[in-house]
Amino acid sequence: MCGILGLLLANEDQYVNQMIFDGLTVLQHRGQDAAGIVTSEQGRLHLRKDNGLVKDVFQTHHMIELKGNVGLGHVRYPTAGSSSCAEAQPFYTNYPYGICVAHNGNLTNTDELAKELRAKQRHVNTDSDSELLLNTFAEGMGTTDGTDIDMVDKIFTAMEQVMTKCKGGYAGMYLINGIGLVGFRDPHGIRPIVFGSRPAKSSAAPSSVPKTPAKMAKASGSLDYVMASESVAIDTLGFELVRDIKPGEAIFIDLKGNCHTRQCHSSPKLAPCIFEHVYFARPDSIMDGISVYESRLIMGEKLAGKIMKKHPEHDIDVVIPIPDTSRTSALQAAYFLGRPFREGFIKNRYIARTFIMPGQETRKKSVRLKLNTIKSEFAGRNVLLVDDSVVRGTTAREIIDMAREAGARKVYFASAAPAIRYPNIYGIDIPTRNELVAYERNEEEIAKQLGCDWIEYQDTSDLEDAVRECATPEIAVEEFDTSCFTGKYVTGEKIGDGYFQRIHELRNDAAQEKRRGKKVEVPVPVQGVDGGCEPMHNDTRDGEQDGQKGCEAI
Repeated sequence: MCGILGLLLANEDQYVNQMIFDGLTVLQHRGQDAAGIVTSEQGRLHLRKDNGLVKDVFQTHHMIELKGNVGLGHVRYPTAGSSSCAEAQPFYTNYPYGICVAHNGNLTNTDELAKELRAKQRHVNTDSDSELLLNTFAEGMGTTDGTDIDMVDKIFTAMEQVMTKCKGGYAGMYLINGIGLVGFRDPHGIRPIVFGSRPAKSSAAPSSVPKTPAKMAKASGSLDYVMASESVAIDTLGFELVRDIKPGEAIFIDLKGNCHTRQCHSSPKLAPCIFEHVYFARPDSIMDGISVYESRLIMGEKLAGKIMKKHPEHDIDVVIPIPDTSRTSALQAAYFLGRPFREGFIKNRYIARTFIMPGQETRKKSVRLKLNTIKSEFAGRNVLLVDDSVVRGTTAREIIDMAREAGARKVYFASAAPAIRYPNIYGIDIPTRNELVAYERNEEEIAKQLGCDWIEYQDTSDLEDAVRECATPEIAVEEFDTSCFTGKYVTGEKIGDGYFQRIHELRNDAAQEKRRGKKVEVPVPVQGVDGGCEPMHNDTRDGEQDGQKGCEAI
């Protein structure tokens, strides 16, 4: 579950570097493993990426070198591959034109894609599915090479190949050097991506920001454009949200500011990941016309209804949220339960989100560093702890222990999401079944495992209703991807045991710890400035090798 951002400014004399930095900082909650920015300056690409937070990866001397009015940014949250900085994004390939990609999501047919690309003599250098997404598009652009083919048609034809060949959940952007920016979303719209615009500072501002591609075309060259994983990045950068990119749709913005859109799949169907509303997205974001904040309020209301139905004579004294994502749901749950809402845990905001921390021991250790109790809120009380979800149970178990240590008489636990019993294969690091606390356990067994007096989960139907009730009439959400709760995968392809075994080998904690303790070999390592290493992408068609070195030109 990465964060992606793309910018194209109409004024060639303006730089996107600071805006991309600011936007990635807003999207930092979507990935804390690595960060990267690539910019284009009059046909020259500049790239900087490394492991770490945005504020640590980019120093002043890096930012100075990231010149250009077009660029991509990425924050990584790894679900597959290694933790090497060689797999930080954006990725780059030199043929054709020089293309970069920033990608959020997960492809489910990586073995098939890698085999096909290698058969076509395209070099695949990492285990990242993002590199496969890049090379699939590059291959499509190369096979349609010719002076008699319009560039717009060429790009959309290549995107049609991407949509046909790449299975899974994905949203992303391609920067085509000297040509423009392409944003796209998988045919089911599983992963989110939105775009916005604003009047360009270099030209007369229109009376209002156009809302449709037709109106955009009339205002060619007068708008700056932005694409991002969440609308909050568009808001904070001073752009106006236009809309979400539709399932199977691609949007191409050329360097002259012309905006072109096309549906690139024969049977698109909107089925967004509901876990965005449960946990990942910021509450101030809007996804597919749905307010994340409002959906979480209704989640709390429906959760309270279930608790009152199952425990009509409950003895809850106080409702306490697990900071920060569950606060909205907990507030509404407390209101409907008629019990006081209290802040019982204080969060150290300099500790990363534990759910996306690699490794079980790291997650377990970080819980006590991240949270501390206000003992007076627990002492002698029966407390209801509300969290957004329970995955492995590591955080929940530690927090319940902390509540008891603070003097709570009874500790009840409620999850705003249903029990997670299945892996997620579309870009969220919800691990294989054996690592899930709810796998092959009922609620009584889960409560015993976690150490609480009882636990209540949201019903899947109530969760879907909570999100759907906040939707705007203009956008019809046909279904949600709820695969981690139900085991039903919306893309419909047959997912066999072999696939889940491979995912287990990549994602389980033991494998990740082994990878981190093992030196990751890069075939032709190039040392970036300040120790940032970049991958080599060899294109055998013209025999060139493109090393990426810190913030130097590619």
